[in-house]
Amino acid sequence: MTADPFLLYGTRALEAEPVRLIAGPLSADFVNGNLRTIRHGNIVVLRAVAYIVRDRDWGTYEPALTDLVIEQSDDSFSVRYSANCEGPGGSRLGFTATIEGHAAGRLVFDVSALPESDFETNRCGFCILHPIAGLAGSRVKVEHTDGRVVDTELPLLIEPWQPFKDMRAITHQVAPGVSAECRMEGDVFEMEDQRNWSDASYKTYVRPLELPWPYVLPAGQPVRQTISLRITGSAEAAVAVTGAEPVRIELGEAGAKLPDIGVVIYPEDVETALAKLPLLSTLGAQQLLFHHDPTRGHGLDTLRAHASLAAAYKAATTLECVVACSGDLDTELSGVADMVRRAGLRLDAIAVSPSVDRQSTPPGSVWPVCPPLEDVYAAARRAFPDIRLGGGMFSYFTELNRKRVPAGALDFITHCTCPIVHAADDLSVMQSLEALPFIIRSTRAIYGAKPYRIGPSTIAMRQNPYGGATKNNPDHQRIAMANRDPRHAGLFAAAWTIGYAARVAPAGLEMLTLSGFTGPFGLLAAASEPAEEGTPRPIFHAVQGLAALAGHTHLSVRISDDRVAVLAGRSSAGAVTACLSNLTAHDVPVDVSKLVGEAVRSVAIWDGAGVREPGPGATSGRLTMPAYGMARIG
Repeated sequence: MTADPFLLYGTRALEAEPVRLIAGPLSADFVNGNLRTIRHGNIVVLRAVAYIVRDRDWGTYEPALTDLVIEQSDDSFSVRYSANCEGPGGSRLGFTATIEGHAAGRLVFDVSALPESDFETNRCGFCILHPIAGLAGSRVKVEHTDGRVVDTELPLLIEPWQPFKDMRAITHQVAPGVSAECRMEGDVFEMEDQRNWSDASYKTYVRPLELPWPYVLPAGQPVRQTISLRITGSAEAAVAVTGAEPVRIELGEAGAKLPDIGVVIYPEDVETALAKLPLLSTLGAQQLLFHHDPTRGHGLDTLRAHASLAAAYKAATTLECVVACSGDLDTELSGVADMVRRAGLRLDAIAVSPSVDRQSTPPGSVWPVCPPLEDVYAAARRAFPDIRLGGGMFSYFTELNRKRVPAGALDFITHCTCPIVHAADDLSVMQSLEALPFIIRSTRAIYGAKPYRIGPSTIAMRQNPYGGATKNNPDHQRIAMANRDPRHAGLFAAAWTIGYAARVAPAGLEMLTLSGFTGPFGLLAAASEPAEEGTPRPIFHAVQGLAALAGHTHLSVRISDDRVAVLAGRSSAGAVTACLSNLTAHDVPVDVSKLVGEAVRSVAIWDGAGVREPGPGATSGRLTMPAYGMARIG
């Protein structure tokens, strides 16, 4: 592992090391008061059981634990602790928790909460995360609060609304001959398909969304909830993966062309981009995505700024245009078109979306007033008759899944993703890559072969559809819904970016945008970062590698495990090039001899401190990927 975590994460703050709780074949990681990666043998039964308290903007409180006691024996473990959440105006919620696990396959997590004063919250209670790998589309048994038991399936395509409501228990098969029942007491639970937000889980949570929120927990009124997991049956334990074996990579079948790589440009970033034009040229991005939002004062001057960059950097251009919808649509959009002409802005495409659609409409909520999308798109087509027209959502796949747009009026569909909507720890962010193939499969199921773009998708959240605003993050922490994230400056974001591109490559996208050029979502360092201010962040080199593969024929890969992500392409001349990233915080040995043949033409490894030699064995296809490291092979 790289000695300085600053190079990896953009911060020297490290996450708390989990405590491994073990009782025979049952194990779980105890982290910050909650359970992660609950296993039976080597099989993950649940991704998490967590007691969560959220504020009115869906931000998550981080209570400090006191009186923590952990006890373990060969066949059992127990945990006890107390905690407090402090809300606005001095409001406080205290709770005590006990966790017990037994080798016989039983786990109980019990929490009793007591508000010291009236306490406002959007959610207070347990969330249970079922994994998606191996479970999507599988059979489950759901017991409802009225006693009904239903044999059904977890959705394979991403369900826009809750697949199961009024839940008391859910049972799934862990392995042949082994099943797990998760029982929930103390409130009414329901499940949502968290793949909507690129989470790698199905989430069962407390308090139905159709009930009002935020709501108030009255002072002095106790609230108790209990989660019980019971694993029954027996099966041979899977062979443990030690991490010593190299990740083996082989080429698969040829597919679609790899997409153009875009960078988003906000008006406030243009001046810096022009000053750093040689770096932008070195990056080699094929597309510039200009953001235009009249609700934030963007007008003729900001379009002129975009025009100056479009004239200086010869790339395809798209205007990401927010439509205020505050009056006549033709008047508004023809006004934008007139300003584009007066500014001299060269455009190849425009994507439009009503401003109100940037806010999410959760289940049970009233849809906000919005003109029919058919009318919005028709007005945009009349205003911009000679360029391509796109639509969808400038927020996330969630909103596109819930409000399905009339794609027949469009030349392409677009949406974004963000991995820190619900959780911002390192493991959850990397696991979000697992959900991306389900997102593209679900989008294709809805919109068929319609040309498809994704982005800007970044670790940090550029807008918050679920609350009043994104969370400010002046202390550079790992927090959900934050408008900047320290890992964007470190090698972590570069590894995540390559992993993202590798996961969506089979979709046949026409454009993928995973960064800005400057600013908090950008490729150039600000002050007090691992890289010198104004120089490329590690993510610059990741995006540069992806841009160099644009237009190549995608080559699928067979990979022995998911510690490493690989994106491979073949040029028109027949040369094979691959971008790799290590998705873990540990060194990983890799065997790529079957990826590009017995003789590797060139190898470059980036470890956060710069490009280094891959070491002995690389020319025969064996190398070691450093923590969150990147490699380019070809």
